[in-house]
Amino acid sequence: MYGGEPGGPGLYGRRSECDRLEGMLAEIRTGRSQVLVLRGDAGIGKTALLDHMAGQASGCRVARVTGVESEMELAFAGLHQLCAPFLDRLDRLPAPQRDALGMVFGLQEGNPPDPFFIGLAVLGLLSDAAEERPLVCLVDDAQWLDQASAHTLAFVARRLLADSVALVFATRESADEPALRQLPDLRVKGLGDVDAHAVLRVALRSPLDPAVLDGIVAEARGNPLALLELPRGRTPAEIAFGFGLPSTMPLASRMEHGFLRQLQALPPETRKLLLLAAVEPVGDVILLWEAAERLGIGADAATPAEAAGLIDLGSRVRFRHPLLRSAVFHAAEVGELQEVHAALGAAPDLDPDRRAWHRAQASPGPDEEIATELDRSADRARSRGGLAAAATFLERAATLTPDPARRVTRALAAAQAKLQAGEFDTASELLVTAESGPLDDLLRARIALLRAQIAFAAERTDEAPQLLLSAAARLEPLDVGLARETYLDAFSAATFVGRLTGDPGLREVAQAVRRAPTHQVGKRELILDGLAALYTDGYAAAIPIRRRAVQAFHSNDGSGADEPRLLWFAAIAAANIWDDEGWNVLSTRHVRVARGTGALSELPLALNSQIVALLLSGEQAIAAALVEEERAVREATGSNIASYGALVHAALQGREIPACELIDATVKEVVQRGEGIGAMNAYWASALLLNGLGRYEEALAPARKASEYPLELGMPAWGLIELIEAAVRSGDNRVARDAFERLSETTGATGTDWALGMESRSRALLDTGDADELYRQAIDHLGRTRVKVELARTHLLYGEWLRRDGRRIDARGHLRAAHDQFSAMGAEGFAERARRELAATGETARTRAPDAREKLTAQETEIARLAALGRTNQEIGAQLFISPRTVEWHLRKVFMKLGVSSRKELYDALPGEVRISIPG
Repeated sequence: MYGGEPGGPGLYGRRSECDRLEGMLAEIRTGRSQVLVLRGDAGIGKTALLDHMAGQASGCRVARVTGVESEMELAFAGLHQLCAPFLDRLDRLPAPQRDALGMVFGLQEGNPPDPFFIGLAVLGLLSDAAEERPLVCLVDDAQWLDQASAHTLAFVARRLLADSVALVFATRESADEPALRQLPDLRVKGLGDVDAHAVLRVALRSPLDPAVLDGIVAEARGNPLALLELPRGRTPAEIAFGFGLPSTMPLASRMEHGFLRQLQALPPETRKLLLLAAVEPVGDVILLWEAAERLGIGADAATPAEAAGLIDLGSRVRFRHPLLRSAVFHAAEVGELQEVHAALGAAPDLDPDRRAWHRAQASPGPDEEIATELDRSADRARSRGGLAAAATFLERAATLTPDPARRVTRALAAAQAKLQAGEFDTASELLVTAESGPLDDLLRARIALLRAQIAFAAERTDEAPQLLLSAAARLEPLDVGLARETYLDAFSAATFVGRLTGDPGLREVAQAVRRAPTHQVGKRELILDGLAALYTDGYAAAIPIRRRAVQAFHSNDGSGADEPRLLWFAAIAAANIWDDEGWNVLSTRHVRVARGTGALSELPLALNSQIVALLLSGEQAIAAALVEEERAVREATGSNIASYGALVHAALQGREIPACELIDATVKEVVQRGEGIGAMNAYWASALLLNGLGRYEEALAPARKASEYPLELGMPAWGLIELIEAAVRSGDNRVARDAFERLSETTGATGTDWALGMESRSRALLDTGDADELYRQAIDHLGRTRVKVELARTHLLYGEWLRRDGRRIDARGHLRAAHDQFSAMGAEGFAERARRELAATGETARTRAPDAREKLTAQETEIARLAALGRTNQEIGAQLFISPRTVEWHLRKVFMKLGVSSRKELYDALPGEVRISIPG
């Protein structure tokens, strides 16, 4: 039975919770990671459960972190607590990860590390530590972790799998921590009456009338801390006749009030010492006494607090409970807080960022010296990847700046940092502060630009393109380069909302660009001018400059800071002008540059583009592996970009129920979010799926929606291809002919083999009398391209036409080719359609028996491919956001499924299309 006094062998009423935690310990001892978030009200017993887990972790190493409210603004403060014991293992990490963590902890200098390299480094560090013995990481008061630490630890928690690591967070029930929302959790509820009575009897010093006892239990609502703490500091008469506070006061506030009653009995010097301890977040005893000496507080001031069990001044300063620290902090007057902050900030050996923060909190008014210190702290925070901390330092610096003009500049810098940190409301408030100062035209334009960027980042609303356009127009006479960059942002915003936007849309952005002054010639200018030409002069007129833009990226493997975003525009332009080779090269380069530069916010876009290119090339196995990587990246980064590659993969597989569920969910999500380009891709995937299944009448509606806006950035022409086939097969020749006229405007203008092949095939579908020759032309053109799916579809359509023309023998060759190609690609819907057509000619299609290689999951395929390329476990883990130990676990499963025993045997055991992707 779990029972006994606090600190004893068990906990009252927590059998199921303790069993869950002990079960986690059993799992990590067998090499399987465990993650859990304990959620509950203040005082409900979360810390006691963490203590219990630590006490049961025999043979394990235990690392503890405690979030501190006053330390929330210091980047990676929580991570420092967790990783400090393991820093001697840094040299075992891959260089990019080692450098990232070294910069975070101030061990080296360099460019700001990407937060996901930091996450991978922590994952690798904990995984390495767990190699020696299982590791238990306990994070208490997670609601008070700094933002950078919270996001990093959540990243690590999501990527743990085959490591002997348990990561347990304890957080308030009411806390809103987005980083922890997706993790497994356990609600810690109040004790039942029997256990509550038992706990209360431990707290009471004398017997109590049963009716009063019942009243106290009801008042505490099963909260163990309330049962233990509320009676403290009260006389027996108070307990018997006047116990309790007004029931309208929240329980946490009543407990803080109870702590305050205990504090009131302490000498003034003791209360001030407790305030010093509450404000100093590190728990440094030496620093505490140095500050106390500056305030004239003697060593004997601690005795009453220690005797009352309120605080422990051992190796570190520890309060009996976080609510006690909170009660001390919130009960202080402003002047008292400024006094203790000043004493702490005067420490000569204090970390410069903490010194700046204490001095800022101590300042009664504007102070340029302190504001300058905060500026330097912001620079250091940025260099370590602490955007939220940098934003907070800059915000306080702006408040303390005496010069109005400089205050405007700092407020703008703070707003920019808040935007980057995702704190959109605070960023908007800082813009209001900036507007209250003296402004020149450039500052007004920069404020307008930031307001537009906040609008787009926060809500993706259709107002963002208009706001960005206005900002760009104001910047034109002041900073041409920044104005042109802003126009590209406006194109991004208008592209994102696409068909869901009102005015202005893409055409109005293009018109503004054409009116704007030109800037230095470069790749960005070619992209921008190509987009402007597309929406002002039309598709055909824009082809020359768009080809130059594609060629500029095709021949230049640069990797500047803006390269990832520009590569997305360039790859989309290549696909849009039917340049299959350019699309393949640029989408592949986009992925490589995004990975190499750590531009992980761009990586989902890059992967989606490459996945679709690979799928249309028939490289289904590689595409499926990248779908898995894209899922991992989105999960790791919290990206809300729709998985276009996964949509197309599902549609080509032809498995109706899972594909339709994914498509329907995506349409609902992107429409709600205002992502017009996502809606277009989802409708196209739906039409592709239904045509593959031979459900032509059902394919008509999504095909119409996909092709509704011919100049929409993306692939509306692909929707026209589906519309032509669906309409012809449904007997609606008028719709088919209209769609063909629109399609031929793009295919005829480019004249590539891909374009001409699609035009010939679509014209043949209309059966204008020369279908036989047109299908042959289409096969000839598409046979010279990478788009093998369209080649197989052309064989299928030609075979279907030949069978209906009574030429069954001729039809069989094309239908057999289509069936074999679709089967090899895993395009089950189209393969089944070809099988039915073959059966109608009197031939039975050969079915391939699945072998062990096809039993690999997408992630296992990608891990096997990378291993066959010679990548180490660390390198594979870094690319797929998993630990090296997890890579090893997956490889053991791959070896078993493929019947091999070493990496040397992997290449020959992999599916053919995967081997092709591996350079010889």
